[in-house]
Amino acid sequence: METLDELNTKLTERLHDFGLECYPFKIGWYNERVKSGFQLEYHEDTLCFVVISSPSFFEKGFIPFVRNDTENGSNLKQDYLDQAISSCLKTAIQSIPNYDVSVLHDYEMRPGTRRPKVLVQTAGHVSGAVYLYQKTDINNPPWSTDQAIYGVCLHPNYIGWFALRAVIIFQKVLVPDLVFKPPKDILVDETKKIELLNRYNKNWQDYSFRDILPPTERYSKLQQEYFSTPPSERSRLIELFKAN
Repeated sequence: METLDELNTKLTERLHDFGLECYPFKIGWYNERVKSGFQLEYHEDTLCFVVISSPSFFEKGFIPFVRNDTENGSNLKQDYLDQAISSCLKTAIQSIPNYDVSVLHDYEMRPGTRRPKVLVQTAGHVSGAVYLYQKTDINNPPWSTDQAIYGVCLHPNYIGWFALRAVIIFQKVLVPDLVFKPPKDILVDETKKIELLNRYNKNWQDYSFRDILPPTERYSKLQQEYFSTPPSERSRLIELFKAN
């Protein structure tokens, strides 16, 4: 059985080939920050990894998946991007056998409810990978107390040009000695935090929240075009990817 460092290194290397990144955390850290209806029923020291798609995932993971798909969408009810993420994670996990592993994707809902199986933003925050900015981070909020302000995560390098995709749970691996690493708050100015939350809540589609600070890398123009295209109209781009 590998040590945590060995397991982390192997999983990181496998996912890197697809433009994905992973960061470890413990179930207990996550459960402490969510309401009971979202808690995960594992031992508090259970090892988990949150999975992030970097800007390069589109070219390194998604487009190759589309080109290699010989069944024109093996699951037509599922978004092509979700299928690509699932395929990449499956390949990475299969290369590390002999573990009981569960994967919770960002889009999965608990049966009979409209609640997600996992709050990936919280998972990202407790892993130290990203900082989840929320209304509660503002000492003097400019919004009314009953106004809903949705939180948004920033990565220290990609800023807003990434996505939280899944949580991998190693069900029988306990890591009591894993040290908590707090996420880096890259917006030390409260006015900047307010600006971020306003950009995200008022017009997240224009991508401006992603550039609240200069990132080291952005989505390619092709990737931005894909995400800006309504899902029902993406077949044209899918065919373009397949042909090239």
